[in-house]
Amino acid sequence: MFLQIGEIAEQIPEISPHQKCAYVDHIFKSNPQLQGVAVTEGGQAVALIMRIRFYQQIGTLYGFTLYMGRSVGLIMDGSPLVVDYKTPITEVSRLAMDRSEEHLYDYVLVTHEGALFGAVSVRDLLLNFAEIQAVAASFLNPLTGLPGNLSINEWMVKSLLQEQFSVLYIDLDHFKAYNDTYGFKEGDRMIQATAEILKHCTLRLEGFLGHIGGDDFIIFIDDYRYEEYCRTIMAEFDKVMQGFYHPGHLAQHYVLTEGRSGVVEEIPLVSISIAVVTNRYRRFDSIEDLSSEAARLKKKCKMIKGSSYVDDRDRFVSKTC
Repeated sequence: MFLQIGEIAEQIPEISPHQKCAYVDHIFKSNPQLQGVAVTEGGQAVALIMRIRFYQQIGTLYGFTLYMGRSVGLIMDGSPLVVDYKTPITEVSRLAMDRSEEHLYDYVLVTHEGALFGAVSVRDLLLNFAEIQAVAASFLNPLTGLPGNLSINEWMVKSLLQEQFSVLYIDLDHFKAYNDTYGFKEGDRMIQATAEILKHCTLRLEGFLGHIGGDDFIIFIDDYRYEEYCRTIMAEFDKVMQGFYHPGHLAQHYVLTEGRSGVVEEIPLVSISIAVVTNRYRRFDSIEDLSSEAARLKKKCKMIKGSSYVDDRDRFVSKTC
């Protein structure tokens, strides 16, 4: 996903700064598709000569006579964009687009261990950048912009190798009733608001936040310091949810809607449940084991009224504690 610029670089001719312009003319005429030539000294890239500017200069009234018998030092660009092989394509794209209009379509020179490795055209750069964006988009949930299941599975496998980890499985209680009462648009807005709350807490945890789908989220952290953040998530969620209901529903603490049995029932307002799995007390050999334990704790959490969390000590904390 994080493609390095060197992976798409192609070799281009190298000349010394002492070569004559006539030699550059010969190279370009021998290679009609070639757009540029690198100027190197001791293997290091020092300048660039692009076809279009080369012929603009020698094509003037006296240009041919003035330049052809003289060194390329008179016409070369001594400040080309030079990047290391390992630089991400996304970063090179930004640097390339920040150049002046005159140099916008110049080659990007790529070095490896200080020596010239090759060059990348702006066309190839943008084509690969677009492909990277498309791949990145496939890893993200379209509603929240958070990493989706592909990234979540990678983090789950990585967590199993950590000395310490905590995985917070988060979902919304009675969300279907809210959707049925207020509509899918408002339901989507609630999920987005939940994602924002979780983002802020995850930044403080220095963890990873993923969106499993629907109203289900997951947070990975590499320690056991989750309790304060669970309480913060619960408190912030309950506060923000006040703005998603009509005053009448807030006053009565429920909505009337059809339950899972098909009968109209009094369904409580949406709350948030957090099931916390750690490796404090047991080893997990697979992500299936981890998911199974999460499902067990999640079931216990769902039985608690209001926003709450349950950790792997089977200890629960609700917003009223």
